[in-house]
Amino acid sequence: MKYCINCLQPDTRPNTRFTEAGVCPACNYFKELQNIDWQERYEILEDLIKKFPRRKGSYFDCIIGVSGGKDSTRQALFVRDKLGVKPLLVCLSYPPQQVTARGVDNISSLIELGFDVVLSAPAPQTWQRLMKASFDKFTNWAKSTELALFSSVPQIAIRYKIPLILWGENPGLQLGDLKTLGRTGFDGNNLRYMNTLAGGGLDWVLEVGLNYRDLFSYKYPGPDEFDAAALQIVYLGWFLGDWSLVNNASYSCANGLEIREDTVHNTGDLRGVTALDEDWVTLNQMIKYYKFGFGRVTDYVNEEIRLGRMSRADGILLIEKYDDACGDEYIESFCSYMDIPVLKFWEKVRSSVNKELFTVEADGSIRRKFTVGVGL
Repeated sequence: MKYCINCLQPDTRPNTRFTEAGVCPACNYFKELQNIDWQERYEILEDLIKKFPRRKGSYFDCIIGVSGGKDSTRQALFVRDKLGVKPLLVCLSYPPQQVTARGVDNISSLIELGFDVVLSAPAPQTWQRLMKASFDKFTNWAKSTELALFSSVPQIAIRYKIPLILWGENPGLQLGDLKTLGRTGFDGNNLRYMNTLAGGGLDWVLEVGLNYRDLFSYKYPGPDEFDAAALQIVYLGWFLGDWSLVNNASYSCANGLEIREDTVHNTGDLRGVTALDEDWVTLNQMIKYYKFGFGRVTDYVNEEIRLGRMSRADGILLIEKYDDACGDEYIESFCSYMDIPVLKFWEKVRSSVNKELFTVEADGSIRRKFTVGVGL
Protein backbone atom coordinates (compact mmCIF):
# COMPACT_ATOMS: atom_id res chain seq x y z
CA MET A 1 0.00 0.00 0.00
CA LYS A 2 1.40 3.36 -1.08
CA TYR A 3 0.04 6.90 -0.91
CA CYS A 4 0.08 9.65 -3.51
CA ILE A 5 2.95 12.03 -2.79
CA ASN A 6 0.58 15.02 -3.06
CA CYS A 7 -2.70 13.97 -1.43
CA LEU A 8 -3.81 11.01 0.69
CA GLN A 9 -5.07 8.76 -2.08
CA PRO A 10 -3.86 5.17 -1.59
CA ASP A 11 -3.05 2.93 -4.53
CA THR A 12 -5.59 0.43 -3.19
CA ARG A 13 -8.43 2.31 -4.92
CA PRO A 14 -9.82 -0.08 -7.57
CA ASN A 15 -8.76 0.61 -11.17
CA THR A 16 -6.25 3.30 -10.22
CA ARG A 17 -2.63 3.65 -11.30
CA PHE A 18 -0.03 6.12 -10.03
CA THR A 19 2.62 7.78 -12.18
CA GLU A 20 6.25 6.68 -11.84
CA ALA A 21 6.76 9.74 -9.66
CA GLY A 22 4.04 8.52 -7.28
CA VAL A 23 1.22 10.89 -8.22
CA CYS A 24 -2.38 9.63 -8.30
CA PRO A 25 -4.57 10.18 -11.40
CA ALA A 26 -6.80 12.70 -9.62
CA CYS A 27 -3.85 14.92 -8.61
CA ASN A 28 -2.40 14.58 -12.10
CA TYR A 29 -5.72 15.75 -13.56
CA PHE A 30 -6.02 18.61 -11.07
CA LYS A 31 -2.60 19.91 -12.12
CA GLU A 32 -3.70 19.93 -15.76
CA LEU A 33 -6.79 21.97 -14.84
CA GLN A 34 -4.66 24.96 -13.92
CA ASN A 35 -3.97 25.64 -17.60
CA ILE A 36 -7.50 25.17 -18.93
CA ASP A 37 -9.33 27.87 -20.90
CA TRP A 38 -12.74 27.47 -19.25
CA GLN A 39 -14.47 29.82 -21.67
CA GLU A 40 -13.31 27.59 -24.50
CA ARG A 41 -14.69 24.55 -22.69
CA TYR A 42 -18.01 26.31 -22.17
CA GLU A 43 -18.18 26.97 -25.92
CA ILE A 44 -17.38 23.29 -26.57
CA LEU A 45 -20.31 22.39 -24.32
CA GLU A 46 -22.64 24.76 -26.17
CA ASP A 47 -21.59 23.24 -29.51
CA LEU A 48 -22.01 19.74 -28.11
CA ILE A 49 -25.55 20.46 -26.93
CA LYS A 50 -26.44 21.65 -30.43
CA LYS A 51 -25.52 18.22 -31.81
CA PHE A 52 -28.43 16.74 -29.88
CA PRO A 53 -31.48 18.71 -31.01
CA ARG A 54 -34.78 17.88 -29.38
CA ARG A 55 -36.41 15.01 -31.21
CA LYS A 56 -39.82 15.42 -32.80
CA GLY A 57 -42.54 14.74 -30.28
CA SER A 58 -40.22 15.09 -27.29
CA TYR A 59 -40.62 17.72 -24.57
CA PHE A 60 -37.06 17.47 -23.27
CA ASP A 61 -33.52 18.12 -24.52
CA CYS A 62 -31.60 15.84 -22.18
CA ILE A 63 -31.80 13.63 -19.10
CA ILE A 64 -30.08 14.17 -15.76
CA GLY A 65 -29.99 11.55 -13.03
CA VAL A 66 -30.74 13.11 -9.65
CA SER A 67 -30.89 12.15 -6.00
CA GLY A 68 -31.74 15.64 -4.82
CA GLY A 69 -28.18 16.01 -3.55
CA LYS A 70 -25.53 18.67 -4.05
CA ASP A 71 -24.25 17.54 -7.46
CA SER A 72 -27.55 16.77 -9.13
CA THR A 73 -29.16 19.98 -7.86
CA ARG A 74 -26.33 22.07 -9.24
CA GLN A 75 -26.41 20.25 -12.57
CA ALA A 76 -30.14 20.70 -13.00
CA LEU A 77 -30.02 24.44 -12.29
CA PHE A 78 -26.92 25.02 -14.43
CA VAL A 79 -28.35 23.17 -17.43
CA ARG A 80 -31.71 24.90 -17.30
CA ASP A 81 -30.76 28.40 -16.19
CA LYS A 82 -27.32 28.82 -17.79
CA LEU A 83 -27.50 26.67 -20.91
CA GLY A 84 -31.19 27.23 -21.56
CA VAL A 85 -31.74 23.49 -22.00
CA LYS A 86 -34.80 21.67 -20.71
CA PRO A 87 -33.84 18.53 -18.77
CA LEU A 88 -35.95 15.61 -17.63
CA LEU A 89 -34.75 14.59 -14.17
CA VAL A 90 -34.66 10.88 -13.33
CA CYS A 91 -34.57 9.73 -9.72
CA LEU A 92 -34.27 6.19 -8.40
CA SER A 93 -36.68 5.88 -5.49
CA TYR A 94 -35.57 3.93 -2.41
CA PRO A 95 -38.06 1.96 -0.29
CA PRO A 96 -39.50 3.79 2.76
CA GLN A 97 -37.23 1.97 5.22
CA GLN A 98 -34.14 3.31 3.44
CA VAL A 99 -34.93 6.76 2.10
CA THR A 100 -34.45 9.70 4.46
CA ALA A 101 -36.93 12.50 5.05
CA ARG A 102 -34.29 14.95 3.86
CA GLY A 103 -33.95 12.97 0.64
CA VAL A 104 -37.68 13.22 -0.01
CA ASP A 105 -37.63 16.93 0.85
CA ASN A 106 -34.72 17.60 -1.52
CA ILE A 107 -36.46 15.93 -4.45
CA SER A 108 -39.59 17.91 -3.58
CA SER A 109 -37.48 21.07 -3.66
CA LEU A 110 -36.33 20.27 -7.19
CA ILE A 111 -39.94 19.79 -8.26
CA GLU A 112 -40.86 23.09 -6.61
CA LEU A 113 -38.01 24.75 -8.54
CA GLY A 114 -39.95 23.85 -11.68
CA PHE A 115 -38.37 20.61 -12.89
CA ASP A 116 -40.12 17.56 -14.30
CA VAL A 117 -39.01 14.45 -12.39
CA VAL A 118 -39.55 10.79 -13.27
CA LEU A 119 -39.23 8.37 -10.35
CA SER A 120 -38.00 4.84 -10.98
CA ALA A 121 -39.13 2.56 -8.14
CA PRO A 122 -37.97 -1.08 -8.32
CA ALA A 123 -40.17 -3.65 -6.58
CA PRO A 124 -39.39 -3.38 -2.84
CA GLN A 125 -39.42 -7.13 -2.16
CA THR A 126 -36.88 -7.75 -4.94
CA TRP A 127 -34.83 -4.78 -3.73
CA GLN A 128 -34.62 -6.21 -0.22
CA ARG A 129 -33.76 -9.74 -1.36
CA LEU A 130 -31.02 -8.48 -3.64
CA MET A 131 -29.59 -6.25 -0.93
CA LYS A 132 -29.38 -9.21 1.41
CA ALA A 133 -27.82 -11.39 -1.29
CA SER A 134 -25.29 -8.66 -2.09
CA PHE A 135 -24.31 -8.36 1.55
CA ASP A 136 -24.08 -12.14 2.00
CA LYS A 137 -22.01 -12.71 -1.13
CA PHE A 138 -19.87 -9.57 -1.40
CA THR A 139 -20.19 -7.84 2.01
CA ASN A 140 -21.43 -4.96 -0.10
CA TRP A 141 -25.17 -4.41 0.25
CA ALA A 142 -25.04 -1.65 -2.37
CA LYS A 143 -23.81 -3.84 -5.23
CA SER A 144 -27.35 -4.51 -6.39
CA THR A 145 -28.83 -1.11 -5.54
CA GLU A 146 -26.04 0.71 -7.40
CA LEU A 147 -26.82 -1.39 -10.47
CA ALA A 148 -30.37 -0.05 -10.31
CA LEU A 149 -29.17 3.48 -9.56
CA PHE A 150 -26.89 3.69 -12.58
CA SER A 151 -29.17 1.69 -14.88
CA SER A 152 -32.28 3.78 -14.33
CA VAL A 153 -30.96 6.80 -16.23
CA PRO A 154 -30.08 5.17 -19.59
CA GLN A 155 -33.17 2.97 -19.32
CA ILE A 156 -35.41 6.04 -19.12
CA ALA A 157 -33.39 7.75 -21.87
CA ILE A 158 -34.11 4.83 -24.17
CA ARG A 159 -37.78 4.68 -23.19
CA TYR A 160 -38.31 8.44 -23.75
CA LYS A 161 -36.06 8.56 -26.84
CA ILE A 162 -33.80 11.24 -25.36
CA PRO A 163 -30.24 10.45 -26.48
CA LEU A 164 -28.29 13.01 -24.41
CA ILE A 165 -27.52 12.11 -20.79
CA LEU A 166 -25.73 14.67 -18.63
CA TRP A 167 -23.69 13.22 -15.76
CA GLY A 168 -21.70 15.08 -13.14
CA GLU A 169 -18.31 13.73 -12.15
CA ASN A 170 -15.91 11.88 -14.42
CA PRO A 171 -14.76 8.99 -12.17
CA GLY A 172 -11.73 8.38 -14.36
CA LEU A 173 -10.32 11.89 -14.06
CA GLN A 174 -11.70 13.15 -10.76
CA LEU A 175 -11.45 9.92 -8.73
CA GLY A 176 -8.95 7.80 -10.61
CA ASP A 177 -11.13 4.92 -11.88
CA LEU A 178 -9.14 4.71 -15.11
CA LYS A 179 -11.28 2.05 -16.77
CA THR A 180 -14.03 4.62 -17.30
CA LEU A 181 -11.95 6.92 -19.51
CA GLY A 182 -13.62 7.58 -22.84
CA ARG A 183 -12.57 9.09 -26.16
CA THR A 184 -12.56 12.58 -24.61
CA GLY A 185 -12.58 14.01 -21.10
CA PHE A 186 -16.35 14.50 -21.33
CA ASP A 187 -17.27 11.18 -22.96
CA GLY A 188 -19.09 9.05 -20.40
CA ASN A 189 -20.06 6.02 -22.47
CA ASN A 190 -17.36 3.94 -20.77
CA LEU A 191 -19.07 4.48 -17.42
CA ARG A 192 -20.15 0.83 -17.70
CA TYR A 193 -16.58 -0.19 -16.83
CA MET A 194 -16.36 1.67 -13.52
CA ASN A 195 -15.74 -0.44 -10.44
CA THR A 196 -19.39 -0.15 -9.36
CA LEU A 197 -20.70 -1.57 -12.65
CA ALA A 198 -17.79 -3.76 -13.74
CA GLY A 199 -18.78 -7.39 -13.81
CA GLY A 200 -22.36 -6.15 -13.60
CA GLY A 201 -23.72 -9.44 -14.86
CA LEU A 202 -26.72 -10.69 -12.94
CA ASP A 203 -25.98 -14.41 -12.92
CA TRP A 204 -25.21 -14.34 -9.20
CA VAL A 205 -28.75 -13.13 -8.55
CA LEU A 206 -30.19 -16.43 -9.72
CA GLU A 207 -28.78 -18.00 -6.56
CA VAL A 208 -31.45 -16.24 -4.48
CA GLY A 209 -34.30 -17.67 -6.54
CA LEU A 210 -34.99 -14.68 -8.78
CA ASN A 211 -35.06 -14.82 -12.55
CA TYR A 212 -34.23 -12.31 -15.24
CA ARG A 213 -37.76 -11.05 -15.70
CA ASP A 214 -37.59 -9.71 -12.13
CA LEU A 215 -34.39 -7.80 -12.83
CA PHE A 216 -35.12 -5.21 -15.48
CA SER A 217 -34.41 -2.35 -13.08
CA TYR A 218 -30.91 -3.72 -12.44
CA LYS A 219 -29.77 -4.18 -16.03
CA TYR A 220 -27.45 -1.52 -17.39
CA PRO A 221 -28.09 -1.25 -21.15
CA GLY A 222 -25.38 -2.90 -23.22
CA PRO A 223 -23.22 -1.20 -25.88
CA ASP A 224 -25.56 -2.41 -28.65
CA GLU A 225 -28.52 -0.80 -26.89
CA PHE A 226 -26.56 2.44 -26.50
CA ASP A 227 -25.70 2.41 -30.20
CA ALA A 228 -29.26 1.60 -31.29
CA ALA A 229 -30.61 4.53 -29.26
CA ALA A 230 -27.62 6.76 -30.15
CA LEU A 231 -27.12 7.46 -26.43
CA GLN A 232 -24.31 9.72 -25.29
CA ILE A 233 -23.32 10.36 -21.67
CA VAL A 234 -21.55 13.69 -21.16
CA TYR A 235 -19.73 14.62 -17.96
CA LEU A 236 -20.67 18.17 -17.00
CA GLY A 237 -17.89 18.36 -14.41
CA TRP A 238 -15.35 18.41 -17.26
CA PHE A 239 -16.72 21.79 -18.36
CA LEU A 240 -16.94 23.51 -14.97
CA GLY A 241 -13.79 24.97 -13.47
CA ASP A 242 -15.33 25.30 -10.02
CA TRP A 243 -16.76 21.77 -9.87
CA SER A 244 -16.04 20.47 -6.37
CA LEU A 245 -17.76 18.86 -3.42
CA VAL A 246 -17.85 22.05 -1.36
CA ASN A 247 -18.70 24.39 -4.23
CA ASN A 248 -21.55 22.21 -5.44
CA ALA A 249 -22.89 21.95 -1.91
CA SER A 250 -22.70 25.72 -1.36
CA TYR A 251 -24.47 26.42 -4.63
CA SER A 252 -27.19 23.86 -3.90
CA CYS A 253 -27.69 24.94 -0.28
CA ALA A 254 -28.36 28.45 -1.53
CA ASN A 255 -31.16 26.90 -3.60
CA GLY A 256 -32.87 24.98 -0.80
CA LEU A 257 -30.75 21.85 -0.30
CA GLU A 258 -31.31 20.27 3.12
CA ILE A 259 -28.11 18.76 4.53
CA ARG A 260 -27.22 16.12 7.12
CA GLU A 261 -27.24 17.22 10.78
CA ASP A 262 -25.68 14.19 12.49
CA THR A 263 -22.12 14.39 13.81
CA VAL A 264 -18.98 13.49 11.86
CA HIS A 265 -18.28 10.89 14.56
CA ASN A 266 -21.40 8.99 13.42
CA THR A 267 -21.23 9.61 9.67
CA GLY A 268 -17.70 10.42 8.54
CA ASP A 269 -19.36 13.21 6.54
CA LEU A 270 -17.16 16.23 7.27
CA ARG A 271 -19.58 18.72 5.67
CA GLY A 272 -22.84 16.81 5.99
CA VAL A 273 -23.54 17.07 2.26
CA THR A 274 -22.96 13.65 0.64
CA ALA A 275 -25.48 10.88 -0.13
CA LEU A 276 -28.28 12.83 1.53
CA ASP A 277 -31.11 10.60 0.34
CA GLU A 278 -30.16 7.67 2.60
CA ASP A 279 -27.96 6.91 5.63
CA TRP A 280 -26.91 3.28 5.13
CA VAL A 281 -24.20 4.53 2.80
CA THR A 282 -22.35 5.23 6.05
CA LEU A 283 -22.07 1.47 6.61
CA ASN A 284 -20.82 0.95 3.09
CA GLN A 285 -18.14 3.60 3.49
CA MET A 286 -16.97 1.96 6.72
CA ILE A 287 -16.82 -1.46 5.03
CA LYS A 288 -14.99 0.08 2.06
CA TYR A 289 -12.41 1.39 4.52
CA TYR A 290 -11.85 -2.10 5.94
CA LYS A 291 -11.49 -3.54 2.43
CA PHE A 292 -9.35 -0.89 0.75
CA GLY A 293 -7.93 1.29 3.52
CA PHE A 294 -9.85 4.47 2.64
CA GLY A 295 -13.37 5.77 3.23
CA ARG A 296 -15.47 8.88 2.85
CA VAL A 297 -13.16 11.18 4.82
CA THR A 298 -10.24 10.33 2.54
CA ASP A 299 -12.25 11.52 -0.46
CA TYR A 300 -13.14 14.74 1.35
CA VAL A 301 -9.64 15.66 2.45
CA ASN A 302 -8.04 14.79 -0.89
CA GLU A 303 -10.11 17.44 -2.60
CA GLU A 304 -9.35 19.98 0.13
CA ILE A 305 -5.62 19.25 -0.13
CA ARG A 306 -5.64 19.69 -3.91
CA LEU A 307 -7.49 22.99 -3.55
CA GLY A 308 -4.91 24.22 -1.03
CA ARG A 309 -7.44 24.56 1.78
CA MET A 310 -6.00 21.80 3.98
CA SER A 311 -2.52 20.56 4.77
CA ARG A 312 -1.60 16.92 4.31
CA ALA A 313 -0.84 16.73 8.05
CA ASP A 314 -4.32 17.96 9.00
CA GLY A 315 -5.86 15.56 6.50
CA ILE A 316 -4.04 12.65 8.11
CA LEU A 317 -5.48 13.55 11.52
CA LEU A 318 -9.04 13.62 10.15
CA ILE A 319 -8.63 10.31 8.32
CA GLU A 320 -7.19 8.63 11.41
CA LYS A 321 -10.09 9.88 13.50
CA TYR A 322 -13.11 9.50 11.23
CA ASP A 323 -12.49 7.35 8.14
CA ASP A 324 -14.21 4.32 9.68
CA ALA A 325 -16.98 6.33 11.36
CA CYS A 326 -20.41 4.72 11.52
CA GLY A 327 -23.06 5.29 14.19
CA ASP A 328 -24.59 2.25 15.89
CA GLU A 329 -28.10 3.43 15.02
CA TYR A 330 -27.38 3.11 11.29
CA ILE A 331 -26.08 -0.42 11.72
CA GLU A 332 -29.11 -1.36 13.82
CA SER A 333 -31.51 0.13 11.28
CA PHE A 334 -29.84 -1.76 8.43
CA CYS A 335 -29.84 -5.04 10.35
CA SER A 336 -33.52 -4.61 11.14
CA TYR A 337 -34.29 -4.18 7.44
CA MET A 338 -32.10 -7.17 6.55
CA ASP A 339 -33.63 -9.18 9.41
CA ILE A 340 -30.22 -10.20 10.75
CA PRO A 341 -28.69 -9.79 14.23
CA VAL A 342 -26.10 -7.04 14.67
CA LEU A 343 -23.62 -9.72 15.77
CA LYS A 344 -24.02 -11.47 12.40
CA PHE A 345 -23.42 -8.16 10.63
CA TRP A 346 -20.10 -7.73 12.42
CA GLU A 347 -19.13 -11.36 11.82
CA LYS A 348 -19.59 -10.79 8.11
CA VAL A 349 -17.68 -7.50 8.14
CA ARG A 350 -14.76 -8.99 10.08
CA SER A 351 -14.58 -11.93 7.68
CA SER A 352 -14.16 -9.48 4.79
CA VAL A 353 -11.48 -7.29 6.35
CA ASN A 354 -8.38 -6.92 4.18
CA LYS A 355 -5.87 -8.85 6.29
CA GLU A 356 -2.94 -7.18 4.51
CA LEU A 357 -4.11 -3.82 5.80
CA PHE A 358 -5.86 -4.66 9.08
CA THR A 359 -5.69 -7.04 12.02
CA VAL A 360 -8.85 -8.38 13.65
CA GLU A 361 -8.11 -8.63 17.37
CA ALA A 362 -9.41 -11.35 19.71
CA ASP A 363 -11.99 -8.93 21.12
CA GLY A 364 -13.34 -8.21 17.61
CA SER A 365 -11.79 -4.78 17.25
CA ILE A 366 -10.13 -3.96 13.92
CA ARG A 367 -6.68 -2.35 13.95
CA ARG A 368 -4.94 -0.94 10.90
CA LYS A 369 -1.42 -2.06 10.09
CA PHE A 370 -0.64 0.82 7.79
CA THR A 371 0.28 4.39 8.66
CA VAL A 372 -2.00 6.96 7.05
CA GLY A 373 0.00 9.00 4.57
CA VAL A 374 2.85 6.50 4.53
CA GLY A 375 1.32 3.09 3.82
CA LEU A 376 2.97 -0.26 4.46
